[in-house]
Amino acid sequence: MTPIRATAAAIVPAKRESQFGLMWRRFRRHRLALVSLWIVAAFYLVAILAEFLAPTDPSAYSARYTYAPPQGIQLIATEPDGSWSFQLHVNGYKTEIDPVALRRTFVIDPEERIPVQFFVPSEPYLLAGFIPMSVKFMGVAEPRAPFYVLGADRLGRDLLSRLIHGTRISLSIGLAGVTLSLFFGIIIGGFAGYYGGTFDSAVMRVVEFIRSMPTIPLWLGLAAAMPKDWTALQTYFAITVILSLIGWTELARVVRGRFLSLRTEDFVTAAQLDGASDWRIITRHMVPSFMSHIIAAATLAIPGMILAETALSFLGLGLQAPIVSWGTLLQDAQNIRTLATAPWLLTPGICVVIIILAMNFFGDGLRDAADPHGR
Repeated sequence: MTPIRATAAAIVPAKRESQFGLMWRRFRRHRLALVSLWIVAAFYLVAILAEFLAPTDPSAYSARYTYAPPQGIQLIATEPDGSWSFQLHVNGYKTEIDPVALRRTFVIDPEERIPVQFFVPSEPYLLAGFIPMSVKFMGVAEPRAPFYVLGADRLGRDLLSRLIHGTRISLSIGLAGVTLSLFFGIIIGGFAGYYGGTFDSAVMRVVEFIRSMPTIPLWLGLAAAMPKDWTALQTYFAITVILSLIGWTELARVVRGRFLSLRTEDFVTAAQLDGASDWRIITRHMVPSFMSHIIAAATLAIPGMILAETALSFLGLGLQAPIVSWGTLLQDAQNIRTLATAPWLLTPGICVVIIILAMNFFGDGLRDAADPHGR
């Protein structure tokens, strides 16, 4: 038998891939989660560029166009002689009298065309609060021409501009609330499971007490306890802290249970014998071993935070005007008669449904990708 001679050229070194590289490769196989990632990224991009993308000031009103219907953006303009051309525009309004209700209603006027332009000059503003700008992404050249892509509310305010600004508030509350919940849940639940004993019993009794209380009455009580003279910014941070103080309990129980099972593993014992500190053992060895659970809990907790803020603001006990969020926008949709007249006021609810579904699918994909036992 001829011996097989291995040469240096024939030996190909194995390609090393990082943990995040392996997670990304697994995540891309989950098509629905990948699409949800782009949807979530698009929503947060809108939240960051709210001032630039909103056609008008969200607080600007016009009594002339109360409950004006949506103007569909059209690309093709048809001339009276039958010819057509490419022109981005919206149609104007004409008023009619409803013979049954005897009130004024707006009807789209196909004969009036209002040109729509990109990068329209506007009043100076600060993008994200610190970048000075004086141009909008989209708008009309005529300052007094109506431009209501998603319609107007009861005060004649542009619903699209208010929806874009409300995206920033609602999504940032969910992200900030989950960040605080992660901090409290991992630290408190981790130390309770690692040390056990009296501290573990005390933490679990607190968690059981908080979880035994009905969620909505607890939210309402904490929200009603806020002083009425607080500013809009103080109320915003208070709502974020309230949601975080309630949402950390579930993650703390998960982390505590995992720590109880991991603290007797061989790699933890080896780290202790090697002289590693408790903080290093927790942060560098134990927490990364169940990162998939933490990622799944975080991504699935953000929709809960968004729904909680929306519910509190919808009931009038959360954020209040002049803060614009999806919950405060849905306050205008409480009246059935108003919905019959202006059904476009339910658009914020559609955004809530889309972002909740996208984040749930995104969280499922991340959980599967971060699972070390997944295929």
